Amino acid sequence: MLRRGFQAAVILGHHGTLPGATHLLPRFNPASAFGSSMESLVSRFCQEMKKSKNYALPNASWGPDMLSLYHEFLEKTKTSGWVRVPSFRSNRDHIQGFKLPLDLSANSDKSDWRLFTRCIEREGQGYEYVIFFQPSEKKSICLFQPGPYLEGVPGFVHGGSLAALIDETFSKTAYLSGEGLLTVNFNIRFKNLIPLGSLAVLNVNVEKIEDQKMYLSCVTQSRDQQTVYAKASGTFLQMHLEEDSSRQ
Repeated sequence: MLRRGFQAAVILGHHGTLPGATHLLPRFNPASAFGSSMESLVSRFCQEMKKSKNYALPNASWGPDMLSLYHEFLEKTKTSGWVRVPSFRSNRDHIQGFKLPLDLSANSDKSDWRLFTRCIEREGQGYEYVIFFQPSEKKSICLFQPGPYLEGVPGFVHGGSLAALIDETFSKTAYLSGEGLLTVNFNIRFKNLIPLGSLAVLNVNVEKIEDQKMYLSCVTQSRDQQTVYAKASGTFLQMHLEEDSSRQ
C-alpha cells in the first residue's frame, strides 16, 4: 500500500492527477509557496495547540548547551524572523485543514499513532530536539540532544537515529518552504561519532526548487562548529494538498 501510494504521488508530481481519480488536483504553483501564502502556511503549521503536548519545549533533561542555544534562537524569533516549530506526537496534530489524496490517506484512526522521532515518552532517553525555521532564507536549525536509547557504538549515537532526525528536519523545512511533502531520495555521509547526551546542531538549507522537487542539504556539527558529524542531502516532492473544509 505504501509503495503504491508513493508511486501515485510521483505520478501526481509529473501529471497533476492520480490514476482513476474522480477529480483533478491542481498542479503545484511555486508562487503559492512564498509571500503571504508562505506566511499563512508557517502560521498555520506552527500554531500552539493547548490540547496537545509540545515536545519542542525545554524539559529537565536538557543540558546547559541545549538550553543556552535554545534561548539564543528563541530571542531570534523576536528580532530576526525565525520561527520555533512545535513538535507534537503525530503529524496529524500539525497538518490541519488538509488531507492527502487517495492511496496516501490512512484508513486507520488509531489514537496511538506516533511520529517516529517522538515515540519515546521518557524525557531525555531518546530524541530531544527542537527545530527553528527561517522563512525568508528557507533554512532550519535543529538542536539535537540524543539520549541513551539511541545508542549505536557504546556511548555514541546510532547512525540510523541521526539519519531519521535529519530526514524529519528536511521534511519540516521542505513543507514550510513550499509544501514539500514526500522524500524522493536521501543520502548521508558520516564523518564523526556523536557522544550520547551531547548537543549536535543540524544546519538545513533548501538549495533549489525546480520541476516540483525541492533539494535540501544538511551539515550536522558540534556547537563550536569544530567537529562535523555528518553531511546529508535529500530531495522532496512538492504536492498541492487538497483543502479539507471539515477540519477548519
